[in-house]
Amino acid sequence: MLLAGSVFIVVVVLTLFVGYYFNQRDQKVKKRLQRYAQLQREALPRKEELKLSFWERVIRPGLRQVAVFFVKLTPMGVKDSIRKRLILAGRPFDLEAKEFLALQGILMVFLPVVILGLLIVTGVSWKQTMIYVLIFAFAGFVIPRFLLSKKISKRQKKIQQSLPDVLDLLTVSVEAGLGFDSALVRVVDKIAGPISEEFERLLQEIRMGKPRRDAMRDLGERTNVDDLITFITAIVQADKLGVSIGKVLRVQSKQIRQKRRQRAEAQAMKAPIKMLLPLVFFIFPTLFIILLGPAAIKVMNSLMKLN
Repeated sequence: MLLAGSVFIVVVVLTLFVGYYFNQRDQKVKKRLQRYAQLQREALPRKEELKLSFWERVIRPGLRQVAVFFVKLTPMGVKDSIRKRLILAGRPFDLEAKEFLALQGILMVFLPVVILGLLIVTGVSWKQTMIYVLIFAFAGFVIPRFLLSKKISKRQKKIQQSLPDVLDLLTVSVEAGLGFDSALVRVVDKIAGPISEEFERLLQEIRMGKPRRDAMRDLGERTNVDDLITFITAIVQADKLGVSIGKVLRVQSKQIRQKRRQRAEAQAMKAPIKMLLPLVFFIFPTLFIILLGPAAIKVMNSLMKLN
């Protein structure tokens, strides 16, 4: 009995030891596999960097380094003005004011240097060379501002054109029983473009705790579109006075559509005046040549025969 008990205890101990050994080995293998999977999920910084665009990896860091020099030379008022204009343009390429100044400064230096090299090779006189250098330096200063102004006007035009459709969708959603914020969510989901982006930012600010009135006033400042500012003012006043937002939206929708119709009629009235210049300088001379050309040729042939 003693021998049998000893053998039983030894067998049990060996079984537990072998089981513990294989269990530990399995745990180590699982930990190594988990660690490997974690490393696969966590991309290396180099791989993450290579996923970025060429603008983010090369151009933007270079602009930030160059911007330090140009920011020191630029007055604070100019930087604030550029910052506001970039916001009106929708922050193209996520540009900051200092990066825009750096880009402007690089063009003011790069374009004259290129032109100077070309003119020296072609053998142009120094007087003409300096004139061209100054012209292209001024062009390097003006071109970024011109492109930014075009971007602002294009974005504001898109907002102005899509605003009546947005107001119609808001009106239908509110009259169907949705709250104003839920109606804005519907607009963001259904309509694309700058106005949808601005409304999405408006909703984010409201969710972060910003008062709706302040968030909507900031929306008007970010876009600077007269029709949208009028709409925001009406909504803020309706919210303050407790007026039905559905009725206000219906009235605003009608007014904005009427304004769009008036703008279209004004553009149509300007069309004849705009067509006058090409008519006088391009179309009329062609018509005169076609109509009077054969007669002029016949008259010249007759005169030549008489002589």
